Amino acid sequence: MAERTRACTACHGEQGRAGPDGYYPRLAGKPAGYLHNQLRNFAQGRRHYELMTRLVDPLTDAYLGEMAQYFANLQLPYPAPTARNAISNERLAKGQQLAKLGDAARGLPACTQCHGVRLTGVQPNVPGLLGLPLDYLNAQLGAWQTGQRRAHGPDCMAEIVRRMPAADLIAVSSWLARQPLPADTRPAAQMPAGPALPEAMRCGSAPELSNAASQPTATGSRP
Repeated sequence: MAERTRACTACHGEQGRAGPDGYYPRLAGKPAGYLHNQLRNFAQGRRHYELMTRLVDPLTDAYLGEMAQYFANLQLPYPAPTARNAISNERLAKGQQLAKLGDAARGLPACTQCHGVRLTGVQPNVPGLLGLPLDYLNAQLGAWQTGQRRAHGPDCMAEIVRRMPAADLIAVSSWLARQPLPADTRPAAQMPAGPALPEAMRCGSAPELSNAASQPTATGSRP
């Protein structure tokens, strides 16, 4: 499979460690279900990038699943964060607040509610948010804003981004891109404890998030 995925690593870096330009994201170690869903999204027109579409179009769904599992099994070290964009400490604090606590007034869950307390993702379908380049984070949030990126309905991220002004999106992405990785960078084995997501925030790509146990989280991530 390492030979068969050379077309992937040409952009996403050796062993899927991430491309050097800050736009092509890391593949190594991400949950297999998430990677498979993204390949399906390109194949089925929910995400739009011609190079990816041409790459996956001739491949069977079973083969896409094998590719996803191959990259998911690669446990490789992450580089240190490199974000250096100009942003005030006040805005970074706002980004941290939204990432860890959410915003009850706007009905926004914390990033940790779905992406794990350590923000390294949750098996089998939720990606980590740490270790991603700032340019990539901003590009993906912008793609959800403009409808260029979609997921299986209901699309929770589209709804979350709709409720956040650009300044808050940049605050969150800037804070995430500055965070060091924990010693254990693997996705969590199960979703964080806490109440099920409200109907408006259900996620078609990770339906297991709608079945969380109704108890407070360690980080107080749900209002």
